[in-house]
Amino acid sequence: MPVFALIGPSASSAWRFLFGALALLALSRPHVRSWTRHQWVGALALGGSTAFMGFCFYQSIARIPLGSAVAIEYLGPFLVAALSKRSLRHYVFVALAGAGVLALARPGGGLTLVGVLFALGSGAGWAGYAFASHRVGGSIEGFGGLAVAMAIATVLTMPFGWEATHRLFVHPSLAGRMVVVGVAAIALGFGLEMQGLRRIKPSVVSVLIAMDPAVAFLMGWLFIGQGVSTSDLVGLACVVGAGVGVTYDVARGVAHVAQ
Repeated sequence: MPVFALIGPSASSAWRFLFGALALLALSRPHVRSWTRHQWVGALALGGSTAFMGFCFYQSIARIPLGSAVAIEYLGPFLVAALSKRSLRHYVFVALAGAGVLALARPGGGLTLVGVLFALGSGAGWAGYAFASHRVGGSIEGFGGLAVAMAIATVLTMPFGWEATHRLFVHPSLAGRMVVVGVAAIALGFGLEMQGLRRIKPSVVSVLIAMDPAVAFLMGWLFIGQGVSTSDLVGLACVVGAGVGVTYDVARGVAHVAQ
């Protein structure tokens, strides 16, 4: 039985953070006593933005198709990158991405107002995550900063997950699946991203993930049985095309600065 059907999206997000944080803490064993105020502020910002992003995203995919949720969520980091360089080309890319979202949000597209608002909230959290992760990765060596940030995210989200504790004991396989998701998505996923964020700027990170909506639509179609219409493909092409355009501009600008 799907995890959402057993414990709901809020508890799924909370327990994912818990198991991921435990894995990271065991791996890194951060020495927080020597941390500066700057490092603590970065970890708190990263934990808060990640908790908000994860909570809103799980709420959105519980209400609207996965591909549409990711495409709308992507507007957050996309706007960070697009508006970091205010030019006519970038405003055109913003308009193109907006048109894509309108195509996804057409009547009969399976979207609800609450689901869209949660997806937009997740996008805002994602934009904050890009900046906070860059700050933590640059000020704290190893995975200690990420481990503490995920522990903070666990504290913020676990009040929504305690009620599902008994279900994890009743369904042992469910707990096993949540451990796998926590380690894969939180420990490995965010850990690898942290390594990348130590080397590149948040504005670049925000658009390197331009293909995420396409991957989400593919996963929804292959594994969840969610249909993809012509309007979905048009909206997806607009969002991804805008992201690729901004990626090219930002990457070219970074190359010129390096020269």
